[in-house]
Amino acid sequence: MKRKIPPDAFDHYVALGEGRSYAAVAERYGVTKQAVTKCAARERWQQRLSQIEAKSRVQSERNALEGMAAIRERHFAAARVIQAKALEALRSMSLESALDAVRALDIGIKQERILLGEPSERTAISIEEVIKREYERWMAEPEEVAAHGRQGPE
Repeated sequence: MKRKIPPDAFDHYVALGEGRSYAAVAERYGVTKQAVTKCAARERWQQRLSQIEAKSRVQSERNALEGMAAIRERHFAAARVIQAKALEALRSMSLESALDAVRALDIGIKQERILLGEPSERTAISIEEVIKREYERWMAEPEEVAAHGRQGPE
């Protein structure tokens, strides 16, 4: 007597995860692997699975981006609170006792700059400086290169 593969066989196949196989589906429903293979081809299981996985990746990426945005917004809010408290303290204190407020303000500003993708310290080198230094290095005379132990272009 032949057994029919039920309509939810594809759902079971997907639910098997990384260890999925037609043999596992065949065993579950008491049919042959060949019957499952034919059903899978007829119902386009591989294409459907690819679509499901693609949608899952998109959703995972969307969730990750939303999570990162929420974290970033919380960090911005914290940096702003620190800045506001520091400014409030600076307004009410004398210049001698305001050092803690200045430190807090500095921390808040640095955190905000980092979140905006800016350097928190003025250590950035300008593109012009790099180009000038590289130009000087590559345009050095061979005797100069030998004297300084540097290699120039071949």
